Amino acid sequence: MMREYIKLGCYIALGGAVTFKNSVHPKEVAKEVPLEFLLLETDSPYLAPTPMRGKRNEPMFIKHTAKEIGKLRGMKAQEIIDITAENAKRFYND
Repeated sequence: MMREYIKLGCYIALGGAVTFKNSVHPKEVAKEVPLEFLLLETDSPYLAPTPMRGKRNEPMFIKHTAKEIGKLRGMKAQEIIDITAENAKRFYND
C-alpha cells in the first residue's frame, strides 16, 4: 500500500509503533519508503515508542522513532531527524 501512495505523491508518516518488537509491517515500510517521502509522527497521546511504552506519548519521544528507523536503514538518528524535518517543511510549504 505504501508504494501505491508514493506513486500518488503522498508522504508516509511513521510513529512509535515502528519501535515495537513485533511490529513487522511498520518496520518493512521504514526500510523501504523513499527518504524524500518519510515523515515522523507521535500519535500522541497514544502508542509511545519503546522504551516509553505505557506512558503518555509526547513529541519529545520522537527521537526514539528516529533512532529505530535509522537502525533499520543503517543511518544515524540525526540523519533521519534532519531529512524528515526538511520533508515536513516542504509538506507545509515553509
